[in-house]
Amino acid sequence: MHISLTPKLEELVREKVESGLYNNASEVVREALRLMQEQDAIRRLKLERLRDELAKGEADLAAGRSATLSNDDEIHALFARL
Repeated sequence: MHISLTPKLEELVREKVESGLYNNASEVVREALRLMQEQDAIRRLKLERLRDELAKGEADLAAGRSATLSNDDEIHALFARL
């Protein structure tokens, strides 16, 4: 496999290797890909939780468990109770 990097990214890889934290460029790229996988997993979990909470909110609305707030004072009072 051949990977092309921008000059800026090449410099970053060189700096990481020169820091002594990594033995070579491949280690830097592997670590970057592992971190990318972790971030993707976290995004998927957050999106799943958001969808779950949205479904709960929609169920509450359908069941009539909601309140109408007419002004800022009512909104502030609601948040003060939370």
